[in-house]
Amino acid sequence: MSRKPTKGYFVRGKFVAEGSELDLELKAELKGTYDSTKTDLKRESDALQDLGKELMTLRSDLFKRLQLSDQLIDALAEAKRITNFEGKRRQMQYVGKLMRKLTPEQVAAVKQALDEQRNGSAGEKMSLQVAEQWRDRLIVEEAALSIWLEHFPGTDVQQLRSLIRQSRKDIEKAKEQAAAAAAAAGPDTEPKEVSKGRAYRDLFQLVREQLASTDKAGKADAAAEDDGDE
Repeated sequence: MSRKPTKGYFVRGKFVAEGSELDLELKAELKGTYDSTKTDLKRESDALQDLGKELMTLRSDLFKRLQLSDQLIDALAEAKRITNFEGKRRQMQYVGKLMRKLTPEQVAAVKQALDEQRNGSAGEKMSLQVAEQWRDRLIVEEAALSIWLEHFPGTDVQQLRSLIRQSRKDIEKAKEQAAAAAAAAGPDTEPKEVSKGRAYRDLFQLVREQLASTDKAGKADAAAEDDGDE
């Protein structure tokens, strides 16, 4: 009587019998890979849907810069309009489906626009840093005032002097308060931040506004020169 052949398959030239321990291991490995891939895709899909939800909060100038498809723009507008919970949920699923059609470059541009809205552009950050540096320099250096006025002669000198003087007083007072608080709390206590006063904030605002207005004036002059050259 002939023996019934064992059912199985070959993997890398090796026969694997169905039901064998190796067969079970291979199938479990294959199933695990499939489940892992499925989980990753679900996570990626949810992330893109959440990104679409954030897109609805993006201000108009940044939104227009993205140059998204009309289909996605309309879907986002409809999602904003819908107030019914179930209807909005279904619409956001549709938005997520459209978001998955974006290229990696488009997704990166969306994330960058959202980051710019939250934290400001690189140019805005640089402007803030320059304003902070000038404010601190005006407070610390006696000669800084005359240097500032050479660059920005349109500044209200009386207001600027007053804010510098008051900022210095407030900072000294804040240092004294911090030292007293640290002494009372003991050496192992983390020192608390003490407010430097309103004049310190107002001085920063004055410097920032002056820098911004001068920058705008410079751009306007440059544009006028370009028009004259044409």
